[in-house]
Amino acid sequence: MSGPQSHDSSPSPSSAPGPWWQTGAARVGAIAAVPLLGLVNDRLGGVALLVALVLLWWRNPWPRAGRIVATVAAMALLGAVLPDQPRDTPGRAANAGAAKPPAGPGGSPTPSRATPEATMPVLPDFTGDSLDLAFPKSRRKGFTVLQHDASDQGREVTGRSLWKVCFQVTGGSPEEPIVDFGVVRREEPCPAAEGGTVPWPKMPDVVGLTWRAAVPKVTAAGVPEEDVRAEAAYLNDRLPEEGEYEDWRVCRQDPASGDPLTDDVYSVRLALSSPAHGCPAPDRGRDAYLPDRDDDGDPDYLDPYPRDRNRTRLFPNGIPDATSGGSGSSGGGDGDGWHLCRHTRWC
Repeated sequence: MSGPQSHDSSPSPSSAPGPWWQTGAARVGAIAAVPLLGLVNDRLGGVALLVALVLLWWRNPWPRAGRIVATVAAMALLGAVLPDQPRDTPGRAANAGAAKPPAGPGGSPTPSRATPEATMPVLPDFTGDSLDLAFPKSRRKGFTVLQHDASDQGREVTGRSLWKVCFQVTGGSPEEPIVDFGVVRREEPCPAAEGGTVPWPKMPDVVGLTWRAAVPKVTAAGVPEEDVRAEAAYLNDRLPEEGEYEDWRVCRQDPASGDPLTDDVYSVRLALSSPAHGCPAPDRGRDAYLPDRDDDGDPDYLDPYPRDRNRTRLFPNGIPDATSGGSGSSGGGDGDGWHLCRHTRWC
């Protein structure tokens, strides 16, 4: 009969305790160290998280679900203690590498020349241009646009295409620039200064000059040549064809000498007289007549029939309504005498 068998109570190799860092307490401690080190420094927190993940997943007998929950908890604890990252703002990337300005006396920073200062936008010179052109170009430059009458008349500026710029003054700030345009009507000359009188050109004195000499003086004052008109100084006189009165002299002018040539002056009229006789006497004004002995409307110096009042340059065969007297009328409409239908084109 065999004796009682003895049992070896020494632990098996498989049940022997492992290294301390593979114990559950070590793994829990590694997870707890993650937020503590993260509070000290974000890099230390990241290293602690890496160590905790290695301990949780290398030779860990915990169930898989438990390891996943522990991993998420460790990452969440680190994220809770890390500081918030500032959002990017315009210019942040450009200024990130800029060096701080050196400190001046007393510790105050010395202004850096590399830092651009806000400046007023540059505006072109619109003097002489239409306000309709200057206004939108100034707005596109960022300016607030004001306008006012630059003359002494204080008119309201309406219809930008009808005005031109004489003066411009800029002001305001770089953030809110302002330009103020002093303007006048497009056909007006600019005043010498703000609030001055519009310097209209004056009508020159051309009385006594020939037509050939007078016209250039009038056009030099700004009147178009086609707006210089010629007329006879005597009521019963007639101008010859255009180009044939170059040597006739000016007896009257309208406007008078020295009058302003405003935009209301649509034409200049020069009353001319033939070189064969002088100008009317000043006291006769515009009602002057040349001598006409036969009273037929033709002045004597032009009358081809000075002794026949019924025949003129226009009606060499007799005036149509002359029914009696003179060599051009037979006293009736029959026979060999003058006849309305036979001697004119009226019938």
